[in-house]
Amino acid sequence: MMTEIFGIPLSAMLSQLLLGLVNGAFYAMLSLGLAVIFGLLNVINFAHGALFMFGAVLAWMGMEYLGLNYWAMLVLSPLVAATLGVFIEKTMLRWIYKLDHIYGLLLTLGITLVIEGVFRSRFGVSGLPYSAPESLTGATDVGFMILPNYRAWVVAASLGVCMATWYLIEKTKLGAYLRAGTENPKIVESFGVNVPRMVTLTYGFGVALAAFAGVLAAPVMQVSPLMGQNLIIVVFAVVVIGGMGSIFGSIVTGLSLGVVEGLTKIFYPEASSTVVFFVMVIVLMLRPAGLFGREK
Repeated sequence: MMTEIFGIPLSAMLSQLLLGLVNGAFYAMLSLGLAVIFGLLNVINFAHGALFMFGAVLAWMGMEYLGLNYWAMLVLSPLVAATLGVFIEKTMLRWIYKLDHIYGLLLTLGITLVIEGVFRSRFGVSGLPYSAPESLTGATDVGFMILPNYRAWVVAASLGVCMATWYLIEKTKLGAYLRAGTENPKIVESFGVNVPRMVTLTYGFGVALAAFAGVLAAPVMQVSPLMGQNLIIVVFAVVVIGGMGSIFGSIVTGLSLGVVEGLTKIFYPEASSTVVFFVMVIVLMLRPAGLFGREK
């Protein structure tokens, strides 16, 4: 006899939770990049969604024009995006660090419109097909569902990158320099550390995370110049819920909200696209700094 919970088969619930975890993996990856940039640079990077799209479109271009496979673009796309991030930081963001947050928000919004406009004029708004690599095609029977191998890879890769980033920033000497450099750059420079270069590389790293997520998403979503628009709004909500600048909070909240979204699709599908924002409102009412943020 099939086990049911609230009249819903357990297998259906578990399969929806697993699919929700895949969405949560993208939320975690993107919110992690946002948290790194805001926590260490104090910039609200609204261009993150466009840079996520940039990574996915680069993967498609590498396949279409250069014949490069998925694995090559999983490395090259983040590197190219990081180079673009370094250029953006050196030529534009560097001049607004001491200004109000609204200037960074408006500047990165403008960057978003430029990047999306360039790709929209070249490729239009219809989706571009991108297939999963042959080694990750097919599916595995996990008992309660047939799990596509590529989606399992997305979750595993996202978790690996997220935990490696958390360890780098929170548990290593380099991470300590990064955190100290944002709070008191003069003292850190007295130890011979080039703080401006460190800040530039940090922004490039955050952009690389967005592009890496974009390549992971390319076989799952349709590659389109507008693919980052709706996703980035949800990701900003994830960052706010987890706590602005909290690396660990972004990872945990991103994965958790993906699962919550999956459960909502079972019990009340109409609210699945807004449940994240309901959670954000409740969290901000009870804890304005976010679940893992520091109260000032």
